[in-house]
Amino acid sequence: MIRKLVIIGFLTFVGTVSAVEPATASPCDQGFINPLTSVHWPCIFPVQIAGISIGSKSPLDADNPRSPICFCPSSFGIPLPGIRVNFWAPNRWIDTVENPGCMMPLGVDILAENGRLHGSTRNTHRQGTTFAQTHVYIAPVWAMLGLFQDIPCLETRGFDVALISEVLPTYQNEVLGSIINPEAVLFGNPAALLACVADAGVSHTGGTIDALFWCMGGWGLTYPLGGRSSSADHVEANAAIAAKQIFTAGRLGLARESMRNGCGERLAPIWTKSLYKMQEMRPVKQSSCVNIGRTGLLWSSLKHPVTQDNYAWQVFEKVFCCVTP
Repeated sequence: MIRKLVIIGFLTFVGTVSAVEPATASPCDQGFINPLTSVHWPCIFPVQIAGISIGSKSPLDADNPRSPICFCPSSFGIPLPGIRVNFWAPNRWIDTVENPGCMMPLGVDILAENGRLHGSTRNTHRQGTTFAQTHVYIAPVWAMLGLFQDIPCLETRGFDVALISEVLPTYQNEVLGSIINPEAVLFGNPAALLACVADAGVSHTGGTIDALFWCMGGWGLTYPLGGRSSSADHVEANAAIAAKQIFTAGRLGLARESMRNGCGERLAPIWTKSLYKMQEMRPVKQSSCVNIGRTGLLWSSLKHPVTQDNYAWQVFEKVFCCVTP
């Protein structure tokens, strides 16, 4: 509660200061995201209830347990039987912004327009380099809308800001970033890069290889965990930066992954890529979801207005739930 009051007070203070200064058009001044209109709701499917699938089966769906019955431990020491319910939950928002302090889902700008934290994009005939600041939001959309509250595995926390990259030295400097991901030195070699070719091939068809956690399919390497991407496609580059923050949030203990037995969540210092899919919400609403690593050639067309370099992404998380009496 104290953390939320501090964030609200800070945003109020910044807004008051901005009102005193001459009014200038901000690329972030687009208003608070409306989940009803900005989320592509078909991405919540398929839903499995007791082994019965609702909605068309998609290659983006994670591998579901086959048994419709599950068992979870109880306080009595006897496993309780339950029914498996597996679904995709829109629980996180991530923005990737060229303008530091631009909080796209909130429609506000909390920092000065100029400064060293500004993002950049450089393109050559061979490759591009994109750097963007990011913010991770705890945004359990179903809880925010008051829907499906009888399902026990839904996240019920209120809206919050979990990560602001501008205050993280490890985000701005890739050398300092090795503090939270020292294993990165193990994957800067030809053998590790060659393994990513297989992940890239699978990702283009809607799948992923979870064992190759250092790869992001056609988006390049997961490491280093900073705000940089080498993709020449600007939309794909921002998607890759957003995906890195999913990994980073788990590494910092800010996110958990659903356990396959449906009996709770676990810490995720190493992500399971198949449990996530993403949808662009701003500047252009995407009419589909993409798995981690799917090449932008298949989905990023017309998703980047020339004058808008700030993006907001909806992250869908796979939830395995054992509904017990």
